[in-house]
Amino acid sequence: MAAADGPAQHDRMPPVPDADMTPAQQAALAAITAGPRGGVGGPFVPLLRSPELMTRLQRTGEYLRFASPLERRLFEMAVLFVARWWDQEFEWSHHHPLALAAGLDPAIVDAIAHDRRPKEMDEAAAAVWDLLDELHRTKGVTDATYARVLAQLGEAGVVELVGTAGYYTTLAMTMNTARTPAPGGPFLPPRHPATEDGR
Repeated sequence: MAAADGPAQHDRMPPVPDADMTPAQQAALAAITAGPRGGVGGPFVPLLRSPELMTRLQRTGEYLRFASPLERRLFEMAVLFVARWWDQEFEWSHHHPLALAAGLDPAIVDAIAHDRRPKEMDEAAAAVWDLLDELHRTKGVTDATYARVLAQLGEAGVVELVGTAGYYTTLAMTMNTARTPAPGGPFLPPRHPATEDGR
């Protein structure tokens, strides 16, 4: 849920009762339950209102989360970046422990949480941050930033990274609209004013 709305806002699209599900919703629920997610939660609760869209999206997400060759810590870094950008509490609280478990430096996680550029990053993490930051702020990527991330990830990795950010942006927008409740902490801290070394 967006931080501007606060954590106590009414869930606009709560789980659809089993008795009220259409055949298409039942089929979509069965498909997602049979996969690695094991059921419907988070963004897929509101997305179930459009079962075909949910099914297509969750298959994309299943690939990105469970099969993408993008290094896991960089994948989770991208998800946390998007969660902070959209002030999306569910995305943050769900992926915060996944990021730490994947080996993302806690100092990087903390910097993202406080909406600032991490001060110490290896070359791959720095390239990921710079691409995501430029792309979100300017709607483009400079040649210098592109060259750095290309050297770290290759063309396929660049596409995987941008696709990850786009996918989780879709989920964040959906949950912010639906006011999907977060599963519990950790929660995003309030934003701080921009500083010299970051947004």
